[in-house]
Amino acid sequence: MRLSVIVPCYNEGDHIARVIAAVRAVDLPKQVILVDDGSTDNTAQVIAANNVDNSLEVITLPTNSGKGAAIRAALEHVRGDVVVIQDADLEYDPSQLPNLIAPIVRGDADVVYGSRFKGSIRNMRIQNRLANYFLTFLANLLYAARISDEATCYKAFRADLIKSIPLRCDRFEFCPEVTAKIRKRGIRIVEVPIAYVGRTAAEGKKITWADGLSAVWTLIKFRFVN
Repeated sequence: MRLSVIVPCYNEGDHIARVIAAVRAVDLPKQVILVDDGSTDNTAQVIAANNVDNSLEVITLPTNSGKGAAIRAALEHVRGDVVVIQDADLEYDPSQLPNLIAPIVRGDADVVYGSRFKGSIRNMRIQNRLANYFLTFLANLLYAARISDEATCYKAFRADLIKSIPLRCDRFEFCPEVTAKIRKRGIRIVEVPIAYVGRTAAEGKKITWADGLSAVWTLIKFRFVN
């Protein structure tokens, strides 16, 4: 199976070269799609310097539209059999990708989430941990998801499945929206343990409390609408 790795990035000039190198080092047939989400720093220049062989597919959004919008734009270009989302900050190590997609490759799953709470966590603030617990509780309550980590970035999908889901998300509500719509189709989410190393706002972390409230509303809203 060929893997399509979607890498949304916004003002990640300090990190994107290392992300590109780490994804390239994954020993799997793969398509790498970088989405520069209207960056105003040197992200575009760093990507270009690391793409002289044109092995990366680069999509440039004219203005910052959000992670969800970047993912939706990338899905139109996916040619692989399995799709994985990779954040551009290396909180998630790409060396874990083979293990993440293994249940799909074996034919045991259509959707796999990498669970930080079944693996290892470093540098997650208590308020973020509590928000993750609550979002997972809500997903399990509303959708019988039976998962331990709803808000994980590491989500893998059979490509034909994720491309068939009508996503509306613009920002970080991608996670709750895709969870809701996957479960409303009756599709089981399989989890594998992963390692996670968080970063601070000073280091470039962009998610805020407002995104947490949006995630809660998204889970509730899609319980009752399509």
